[in-house]
Amino acid sequence: MNRSILVVDDEIRFRELYARVLRDAGFAVQEAGSAAEALKLLSVDVPAMVISDVRMPGASGLDLLRRARSAHPELPFLLVTAYADVREAVDALKLGAVDYLAKPVDLDELLAAVHDTLGVRPDATGEIPAEALTGIVSESPAMRSVLRDAYRVAASDATILLTGESGSGKEVVAQFIHRQSARRDKPLVPVNCAAIAPSLLASELFGHEKGAFTGAVAKRKGYFREAHEGTLFLDEIGDMPLELQPSLLRATETGRITPVGSDKEAIVDCRLIAATNRNLETDVAAGRFRQDLYYRLNVITIDIPPLRERTEDIPPLARYFLNKGTSENKRLSRAAIQTLMAHPWPGNVRELANAMAHVRLLSQTDVILPEHLPPAVRKAVPKAAPDRITADPNRPTATRTLEQQEVEAVAAALKETGGNRTHAAQLLGITRRGLIYKLKRLGLE
Repeated sequence: MNRSILVVDDEIRFRELYARVLRDAGFAVQEAGSAAEALKLLSVDVPAMVISDVRMPGASGLDLLRRARSAHPELPFLLVTAYADVREAVDALKLGAVDYLAKPVDLDELLAAVHDTLGVRPDATGEIPAEALTGIVSESPAMRSVLRDAYRVAASDATILLTGESGSGKEVVAQFIHRQSARRDKPLVPVNCAAIAPSLLASELFGHEKGAFTGAVAKRKGYFREAHEGTLFLDEIGDMPLELQPSLLRATETGRITPVGSDKEAIVDCRLIAATNRNLETDVAAGRFRQDLYYRLNVITIDIPPLRERTEDIPPLARYFLNKGTSENKRLSRAAIQTLMAHPWPGNVRELANAMAHVRLLSQTDVILPEHLPPAVRKAVPKAAPDRITADPNRPTATRTLEQQEVEAVAAALKETGGNRTHAAQLLGITRRGLIYKLKRLGLE
């Protein structure tokens, strides 16, 4: 069976990322940086399908589609663009494109589209090696999906935007990406943009010369240069002052920075990972965040689900934090675990870590019971199971009724969107990854 794919994109970061993911999935990949280069390759060898960007200098992806399909009418095309233009999508589908994806591309969606188009079953080559997960505490399908995406993109130098609620584990994912990258032997420099005074953030990021401002008694290197050849992790990027964002955009586009008080540029080479708990699209619409910077950061987006959506992670994380940094071996009773899993964890993993620190310091027993947990956690007492003797076995329980409603809602959304998981997730008001988790949990895959 022909498993070769031609990837066409004028931006090498996207082209290499798609190619890497496809090769890891067992496909042979050719790359082209323009429609003209792609047509030359097609004149020599016809692949199983073509994945092409739409907007490229010179001939567009639609031009490439027209010319290629005239010579190869059955050649499948998957088009990708950073611009959500419905008219282009309609034109592409009329010309015979099999699908149309918007950047930043969901890598699972990309592979699903390829597998569906070529009629092949996905293999397991995309699984994470066990050694790569050393130090990672996660058992939930939702979080394993996050880590799988992170592992896929780690080897590239693509900019990554991590989104998710505060305390959900964005820095842990950033550390995982850095460890799996070619820059692993160089520094990972974390910066919390919200923790630095706006007036000082420029000098902290880009450095400053001695005497550049009051209090600048010595020259400062700055975080960008500290992360040279490594990874710079900008946490809470949504809180960066608007007036500083053009300088960050220039640094990410050109690799050049200008220290405060200097007229000389410095060249930096660092991989950028940004994180936020804000909705940057909303901030862009409100004028609080630059649109061009958002597009620059949003090359690959990985959404970290909150802890309440990955309850399988609560017991192993709780055990880890309970005995972290001690020689003790405290155990959680079954009742304590049930209480922990009933709590909604609005503070996510950070709140769980603090709760276990409370238990570790105040409990005088090796077996942790519900009464040893913090008061805020004890309030979420799990409901007792129905009496197995008196309960009517033919009458559905409330839990079963809710689950059935969830099944029906998911099934209806998938039916309405023709099986498109991304669109179905939007209808349901959840992330695509959250939908995939629900499909697994409900046995609907």
